[in-house]
Amino acid sequence: MESEQAIEISEVRNMLEIKQLTVAVEDKEILHDVNMAIKKGETHALFGPNGSGKTTLLMAIMGFPRYQVTRGNIIFKGEDITKLPLDERARLGIGMSFQRPPVVRGVKTRDIVAACLKGRGNEEIIGQLAEKANLADFLNREINYRFSGGEIKRSEMMQLLAQKPELSLLDEPESGVDLTNIALMGELINKLLEKDCPIRTRKCTGLIITHTGHILNYVNARTGYVMFDGRIACEGDPHEILATIKEKGYRECARCTK
Repeated sequence: MESEQAIEISEVRNMLEIKQLTVAVEDKEILHDVNMAIKKGETHALFGPNGSGKTTLLMAIMGFPRYQVTRGNIIFKGEDITKLPLDERARLGIGMSFQRPPVVRGVKTRDIVAACLKGRGNEEIIGQLAEKANLADFLNREINYRFSGGEIKRSEMMQLLAQKPELSLLDEPESGVDLTNIALMGELINKLLEKDCPIRTRKCTGLIITHTGHILNYVNARTGYVMFDGRIACEGDPHEILATIKEKGYRECARCTK
């Protein structure tokens, strides 16, 4: 009885658990038996070369229909969500920032932030979020229309801060962000992931894809993974992994699977 109780408690502590996940896109298998577990309040980082399957993993977790799970399970807060549609996953508390977010004509940035607040805020709250993201002058502009790369990324973070997801999937948040703004991105992500709180009291968990590793200078991650050819090649301290990648390349990490 005690052992069953211990297992139950352990499982609840995992905000996200990926079990032998295999994913295909247009009948082509991209991910192969991926396993991963992220405890509540932790932040993990995912490295990998272009085309290795990193974004596919995030899209599959979020539930985009193009990304078909052919084997394995996605467990969120102890519930199997493998077959749930995207909108239900969002309502359960999963949010995502995209590597290349779309332009949405005819919809103001203010409106999408208000929608993310789900009635929890007013104009004052929207203004405060915009100030934090240095986007106060962008609220009446159409979503991402003629925004710079950094402005788009900050807009994505502003929307996530309004949404307050329990699990945030961040796809290369430093991509397209110049060096003068990456520190601000770090501040926004730290706010989103409640880094100012002790880990045991945090409600928010994060999985960050990073190609360069620059964001880890501003956001602390507990565990790092390298994805290579659709598989998790290695797992460990993210800064040690990044140092290995810089010195020897991804091939050295891929040797862990052989």
